[in-house]
Amino acid sequence: MKQKTSSLTLCISTLSLLLSLSATAAPLTRDNGAAVGDNQNSQTAGPNGPVLLQDVQLIQKLQRFDRERIPERVVHARGAGAYGTFEASADISALTRAKVFAKGSKTPVFVRFSTVIHGQHSPETLRDPRGFATKFYTSEGNWDLVGNNLPVFFIRDAMKFPDMVHALKPAPNTNLQDPNRFFDFFSHQPEATHMLTRLYSDYGIPKGYQYMDGNSVHAWKLVNAQGKYVYVKFHWASRQGQHNLTMQQAAAIQAQDFNHASRSLMDAIQHKQYPQWDLYIQVMQPEDMAKLDYNPLDATKIWPGVPERKIGTMTLNRLPENVFQETEQSAFAPSNLVAGIEPSEDRLLQGRIFAYADTQLHRVGTNGLQLPVNRPLAKVDNNNQDGAMNGGHRSGSVNYEPSRLALLQQDASARASQLPLAGTTQQAGIAKTQNFHQAGAYYRSLSKSEQTRLIANLAADLGQVRNETTRYTMLSYFYKADSGYGQAISKVLNANVAEVAKLAAQLHD
Repeated sequence: MKQKTSSLTLCISTLSLLLSLSATAAPLTRDNGAAVGDNQNSQTAGPNGPVLLQDVQLIQKLQRFDRERIPERVVHARGAGAYGTFEASADISALTRAKVFAKGSKTPVFVRFSTVIHGQHSPETLRDPRGFATKFYTSEGNWDLVGNNLPVFFIRDAMKFPDMVHALKPAPNTNLQDPNRFFDFFSHQPEATHMLTRLYSDYGIPKGYQYMDGNSVHAWKLVNAQGKYVYVKFHWASRQGQHNLTMQQAAAIQAQDFNHASRSLMDAIQHKQYPQWDLYIQVMQPEDMAKLDYNPLDATKIWPGVPERKIGTMTLNRLPENVFQETEQSAFAPSNLVAGIEPSEDRLLQGRIFAYADTQLHRVGTNGLQLPVNRPLAKVDNNNQDGAMNGGHRSGSVNYEPSRLALLQQDASARASQLPLAGTTQQAGIAKTQNFHQAGAYYRSLSKSEQTRLIANLAADLGQVRNETTRYTMLSYFYKADSGYGQAISKVLNANVAEVAKLAAQLHD
């Protein structure tokens, strides 16, 4: 009886707090003082269409976020790079006209591995997603496949990306990373449950960069010579196997070496133990998308049951001669595409298409793509001109197109595919959220020992959260994913399991 009274009191006090906040909260505005109508969802062309450039709140948030640091990367500041070759091994000409995938072709690559949240000289033993960015110097221009070691992400809409990073970064008043802050944010993002479960598993701290897989996270489009497209996800599978560190192992290594991942990669290449990854794709037909009980363009989801197909192998065999000139000045952007590869309508990807290129213009400079590490092998011929540090060469009087004085013409074969659209512009969440199902499935796929370590890792951070509502909300998410999962963490934190179950019962997947 006392337990029911306590639960009721908690619910009433929480409701009172929410009502108090809604009554006193100041309006959220853009930099010009205008009120923001929706700070949760990007404007899209219909329920499943691409994101609109007219969404000034999205654009302003990303522009301001991209310019917060000079010159260090805002995210992925700590990194290590290596050169190598990608060799295509399968004939997928029926899927794409991109020459990088022509069977037997060999393409030079540069790969930058990185941690995400902390600064340039932070320990590589910290729990964090790992970036896996590959620049293909193809005969048709550079293609950047920018992904992570984990196959999903925390959020599904770029509107929330600056907020997410702000919450994960050290606090502005103390310069310390604080679980109270990032769990406060994630308690409002139930879709993050899947990524958090993976991040706090053993895969949150790889043993070395060559011992982790890479994933595109997003779906992309492959387009064939007839203009027909399919949706694909890319997966780099490490031939070295996936090997990770426990929390205790990471702490022991950090006491001796906080550069373990970079050192491991460099040592392997210097000793000619060249690391390799096989590239796989999952393929989904456009007409099959609506048949699923989840949205396959949601970055918080994997594609269960969709078979993978190997299409090539990458070997890294050379280290940069100058880390700053090559690794640090390397500029990756999902907008660096070639004919036959296009972005999907994934809302997070749509924001990254703009934000990554924009941040590189700010960080490296207007002419950053002229630097050797970023320069394409294909000839660059356009009317972009001038700007700081322009080392290019152009001559003549014509710097416009079209012109009869200097022939420079578009290539119709490189036109984008056509996407059928329906509906009206909108700002609304996706229809099929399914926030917890895949998190539970992943938890159940782990061994008992892996589950035990996941729970201990999560409890170590969640146990630092002082706000009871935040703590119980997060516990309800894990309980909703899998009751055993939620019960186990709740017991470690001495939380009221019955109250956690009650909150979870009110959640919709």
